[in-house]
Amino acid sequence: MPKVDILCIALGSPILIGIYAENKLIETIQSHEKSSDALPLIYKEIFDKYSVKKLLYANGPGSFMSIKVAYIFLKSLSILKKIPLFATDAFYFNKNQPIKAIGKLYFVKINQEIKTQKIETAPQADFILPDVLDYKEFSTNTAPLYMIGAVG
Repeated sequence: MPKVDILCIALGSPILIGIYAENKLIETIQSHEKSSDALPLIYKEIFDKYSVKKLLYANGPGSFMSIKVAYIFLKSLSILKKIPLFATDAFYFNKNQPIKAIGKLYFVKINQEIKTQKIETAPQADFILPDVLDYKEFSTNTAPLYMIGAVG
């Protein structure tokens, strides 16, 4: 079985899953289903096909429920299968563009700090799976960045 790392971006729709061998993207999976429905099925197929070395994910900001489901699912997999879990913020996957919060509020990252800012017309910033992963961007601090205080 090929040894791979699995990256999950479940911050809303679509869910993006990247399969990486030696830091390089070798397969992409996309789903428009709810993360609670899609993730178990996607990861079952992955575990049937590959030997997984690392689990990685975008821990926010984004959809509160999507982040929560992804974190609980991946943290459980990490513990049960003894596979390390790593995380980085969502700005790594959208070229540091504003991320929709609520109304005209957007999350922005300025000098490594995530804040909310009112933006009248924000650019469309889709999340993308990098062709090559920079593992230095990921941390073992995997707690979700819910950012509730900023939008509450």
